[in-house]
Amino acid sequence: MSSVVQVTDNTFKQEVLDSQLPVLVDFWAPWCGPCRMVGPIVDEVAAQYEGQIKVVKMNTDDQPMTASQFGIRSIPTLLVFKNGQKVDTVLGAVPKAALSSTLEKYL
Repeated sequence: MSSVVQVTDNTFKQEVLDSQLPVLVDFWAPWCGPCRMVGPIVDEVAAQYEGQIKVVKMNTDDQPMTASQFGIRSIPTLLVFKNGQKVDTVLGAVPKAALSSTLEKYL
C-alpha cells in the first residue's frame, strides 16, 4: 500500500516543512485529468523511495491557502522541499523517469 499522506493547510508545516526527509508535494484536484494521470506515478515513486523521501498530496480545491502561498497556478504541480525550503518544481504530468531524476538530486 502506498505511503502517500494527504496534507491540509493545517498539517502542511508539520508534515512538509518540519520533515527530516526531503518531501515531494503533489498539488492536485479530483477534476484534473493530468492529475489523475500523474497520481499513480506519484504513488510508485512513494513506494520506490520509501524511507528516503516523504510523499504527500494536497487537494488544492479543499486546501487553497497553501497552494496560494506557493503560487500554484496550474495543476498538477509537484514541489520538492528539503530542510523546510522549496528546492524544485515539476509542472504537469511527467513520466516516472523525469520525476525520479528530479528527486535523485535531493537524496
